[in-house]
Order: sequence, then C-alpha cells, then structure tokens
Amino acid sequence: MKSRLEEIYKTKIRQELSKELHIKNLMAVPALEKIVLNIGVKEAVADSKVLVKVKEIFERLAGQCAVRTVARTSIANFKLRKGMPIGLKITLRKSRMYFFLDKLINIVLPSVRDFQGVPLKFDGHGNYNIGIKDWMVFPEIDYDKIDKIRGLNVTIHTTAKNDEQACELLKKFNMPFAKKL
Repeated sequence: MKSRLEEIYKTKIRQELSKELHIKNLMAVPALEKIVLNIGVKEAVADSKVLVKVKEIFERLAGQCAVRTVARTSIANFKLRKGMPIGLKITLRKSRMYFFLDKLINIVLPSVRDFQGVPLKFDGHGNYNIGIKDWMVFPEIDYDKIDKIRGLNVTIHTTAKNDEQACELLKKFNMPFAKKL
C-alpha cells in the first residue's frame, strides 16, 4: 500500500525537481532515503524497566520495532558503563517512511504549541534533523500511560548531493520551514 506522499513524489515532485535543478536523469533527482527516530532515556541507567515502558510507547508512535542503543564509553560521573542500554532507535524506510513524514508535517508539527516553523539548518550532506521536545503531540500516545514527558530526534536522510537540493525536496513535501526575518 503506497502512501499519499509517495504517490505525489513519483507523479509530481520528481518531475518538478528535475526541471528546477536541471537534472536530466530522473534517478538522479533527490529522494528520501530513510527517517531515523532516536530517543535517549537517561533514567535507564538506574532502572532498566523504564526503557521497556518507553519502548512500548515509542513503537506505537512509529509502527515498527525499536532497537536498543548502548553506551559507547564508560562515564563514571553518570554511573554509566560501556554497553549499558541508554536509548532507542527506529529506522523507517519506503512506505512507512512516507506515512510517518506525512503525519509529521500535517498533524504533529502544526499541533506544537507556538509553532513558528522548523529551522532551515541542514547538516552539510543533505540530511535534516528535527528535535521534538514533547512527544505528547503525536496522536498515538495515550496520556494515561505516560510517566514523564520526553523528547525525540527525527533525522531525515535524503539522496541529495547538497543542502540546497535537500531543502528544495522538503519544500516540495510542504515542510513548514521558519520564515526568515
């Protein structure tokens, strides 16, 4: 089952980007590669049961199983040892990626309080990061099961060669970028 954004990309956006960016080969036009969702749970150092509760909610949010991320190094001040689970990560590809992006752009971001648009900052390689401070803006989250408000990071990986191409791609998907003053 194809998502709405995937159909729009294949029928309309790809041709428009090809003309605007002067790319003759349609396969060379920038596209979405994957979306990575990442959440850090610092309380998991003291209590491993917290990570199980967060994992259940995080998987419902993305519709896919989460992978535990572990500490790379030991930090004595934080009572953290190498190999301890401290977060969760989900990688979305293909139709699930488009479904999540559609939900993010049209439902989640507009429901953020005092939303003025997302910043126009890319990483230099055509990828885009969004930090969401409160995961309660997602419609799948049940308020009764939440013990603490958490934030998450959304990374949108594209096949764009530079930041300008990636910006044009996300603008075609109606990403609500902040207006420059």
